[in-house]
Amino acid sequence: MDLVINGESHNAPDACSMLDLLASLHIDPSRVAIEYNGLILRKDAWAGTALQPGDKVEIVHFVGGGCR
Repeated sequence: MDLVINGESHNAPDACSMLDLLASLHIDPSRVAIEYNGLILRKDAWAGTALQPGDKVEIVHFVGGGCR
């Protein structure tokens, strides 16, 4: 199915959940936040969120750093 991920067209497996999508993209779910069709999606909803063709997903990666 066709999705829009971070503004770009992407083909994802049919009938996949948000967690399935992250796995297919080789993304560690503990290091990201997700906006799904304009709303922040809580982590506890990722496994039960079934993606549909045309959905818009923004994946934001956390980057560690520190002060010197």
